[in-house]
Amino acid sequence: MKINSKHKNILLELICMLFILLFVYAAVSKFLIFDEFKIQIGQSPVLTAYTSWVAFGVPTIEILISLALVIPKFRLPALYAAFTLMIMFTTYIFIILNFSDFIPCSCGGVLEKLDWTEHLIFNIFFVVLAFIGVMILSPQKNGNISKYAYDT
Repeated sequence: MKINSKHKNILLELICMLFILLFVYAAVSKFLIFDEFKIQIGQSPVLTAYTSWVAFGVPTIEILISLALVIPKFRLPALYAAFTLMIMFTTYIFIILNFSDFIPCSCGGVLEKLDWTEHLIFNIFFVVLAFIGVMILSPQKNGNISKYAYDT
């Protein structure tokens, strides 16, 4: 089934808006309870050695990706970054679920209400969304950047 350019553009806008909403919400939640977030990161069996870097770096990266998604020229690299970040989050959850006796919760806001399996499914959904966004914007076979990269 072929999707016409109007529908691809709408889908791309929706994907970008969902990531902006997710990342800004998550970053603001983390910054609002920064000390608590840092303590929770410090309790992680995987991230303890990197507590300060992760506590400040993750919400900062989420904000930067959100800003880049607003600017059509930077959408493709931003979607690659969102894809990578979501893969990292998903991998972290998988590792914690399968290889850790202690499961700390360092999510803020509404996401804190999800159990770890629901959170894993939520993350996988966003990995798929980022992948779709990248596919829409990826260079075509002839080497040209897709026209959607600069539309808005």
